[in-house]
Amino acid sequence: MSTTVLDAPTSAAQPPKVSLFRIYWFSALVTLLAWGAVAWGAGPAGLFTVIVLTALEITFSFDNAVVNSKLVTRLSPFWQKLFLTVGIFVAVFLVRFVLPIVIVQFAAGLGFVEVIDLAIGHPEEYAHHLEQAGPMIDAFGGTFLLMIGIAYFLDAEKDVHWIGWLERRLAPLGRFDNLTILAMVLGALVMYFTVGGTLEQRVTVLTAAIIGVALHVGLDLFGTAFEGGEDGKAKMTVLVGGAAAVMFLRLEVLDASFSFDGVIGAFAITTSVLVIMAGLGAGAMFVRSMTVHLVRAGTLGKYRYLEHGAHWAILFLGVVMLLKLYGVHPPEWITGSLGLVFIGLSVATSVRQRRKDERTPLVA
Repeated sequence: MSTTVLDAPTSAAQPPKVSLFRIYWFSALVTLLAWGAVAWGAGPAGLFTVIVLTALEITFSFDNAVVNSKLVTRLSPFWQKLFLTVGIFVAVFLVRFVLPIVIVQFAAGLGFVEVIDLAIGHPEEYAHHLEQAGPMIDAFGGTFLLMIGIAYFLDAEKDVHWIGWLERRLAPLGRFDNLTILAMVLGALVMYFTVGGTLEQRVTVLTAAIIGVALHVGLDLFGTAFEGGEDGKAKMTVLVGGAAAVMFLRLEVLDASFSFDGVIGAFAITTSVLVIMAGLGAGAMFVRSMTVHLVRAGTLGKYRYLEHGAHWAILFLGVVMLLKLYGVHPPEWITGSLGLVFIGLSVATSVRQRRKDERTPLVA
């Protein structure tokens, strides 16, 4: 057996008590140590920069925390602890340091050690190579995020709708299992024929988009195989073993897709790779802690439209990443701010709907 059935929550259940200290103490400690190290090595200016990067990472990734919290609720306590320990190492070191180096290595045809030397000794040149790899990153990340958002709204079993006039029309399309795949493959072909650049660059964009589609489909297939089906009971289970490992991998890929833009955009603030890693890494740790906080506080249950707002933010970010392939580069603060707008509006409408429900008398 790889899953155990969750007990359905009751409406009379009291909101769980959450210890903020137990959730955030480690992230706060590591953040202060990182800030202190930057201040010692780069002075007050470096400290200010790393604080700004941390704040930007937290702000831009709040929608990521909301979506992650829905997935983390299905992990057993053991895997939730791995998400906060091993997962943090993956998010901070592998995703925000090693992965960009691998991308630059692939895009520029350089050796791994050469790219590390560029990152540490010649950050301007490293940033240039990373920016040149932007189309590949945007095609992959944009496609992967769009598939997540589209799959959420194209769900025939979904009966709670936030933007009702639109979501009610999208949900029934979920009966067609391959519609999302068809749409994104066609989108990849459209990008191939319409983006500028050389033939090699257009092939790179097409390949990256197809990899994004294949990775999303592959994770879904593995998840379905380990969970034993897509029935309602499977969706109400706590995942352990292989099923939890697949969900853990899905969370890490989702985090990577969200972080690409932040890593590239950070070079507009500083060219120091170590300062970028410290700032974005500290922010990523807080996002992980926020995810666990949302899970343990039962926030998704309190705000019924919060998950909807997060997925609209994901769709928006995916569209922005694909628009960059055509030379449209909105400022980073606009991208992050609009994501927070979706979240804020979903919370506000959730509160209003809950108050309305409380005032509505029950009909016998």
